[in-house]
Amino acid sequence: MNQPRTNQARASRPASASLTERRKAATQLDIARAAAELFAEKGPDGTTAEEIAGRAGVALRTFYRYFRSKQDAVGPLLSSGGDRWRALLAEAGPEAGLGEALETAAVASLSTPGDTTEEGLRWTRGLLRAAQDDPALRAVWYRVNQESEERLLPVVTRLAGPGADPLEARLLAAAATDAIRVALEQWATTDAATTGAGSPAELVVRCLRELTGGLRLLTPEARGDGARTSP
Repeated sequence: MNQPRTNQARASRPASASLTERRKAATQLDIARAAAELFAEKGPDGTTAEEIAGRAGVALRTFYRYFRSKQDAVGPLLSSGGDRWRALLAEAGPEAGLGEALETAAVASLSTPGDTTEEGLRWTRGLLRAAQDDPALRAVWYRVNQESEERLLPVVTRLAGPGADPLEARLLAAAATDAIRVALEQWATTDAATTGAGSPAELVVRCLRELTGGLRLLTPEARGDGARTSP
């Protein structure tokens, strides 16, 4: 009689862990939004960790359980776009050219209709503008991009195929990450809308083609399958 209960308990552990992680991520995002709101209202210098915790409805100790500083708290907002891009890219089939897959996923992550994408871009614009005068906030942005590049590498390596040169895969992951970073930074300096002319989706196409155009890994010969490398 004890064995079924034991098996049932073991079977429930993955679901419980998943729920815990979802709750943790939700709390972190609540704190990140609170920090971004306060930065927009008062600037990073005029905002304290205590105020962020209060706006998010959590205890100060909870804030410091997840984040080391008030600038660090906006990391989940800044990384959400990269997470969406990699998830879309990971869904690409082997029939798609690697260059085309990178571009299609990047454009989709920056232009998917809906409030979530637009809200994320607006937060990013505000934070990048604030980062111009805040070295600690710029450091968070650079760290987010470095982590995104590291997570992108295995996705690129898989799509490139088993015969791909590891150095070329790494160069492509770095160039693609920088393409999105530069596109967002440039957009943040303007008042362009989230769609249409001058939007992040438009800028990222230009950046990707400029930064990855000379990489051998994107040529059909490198893959040996004649796949197209751009739309």
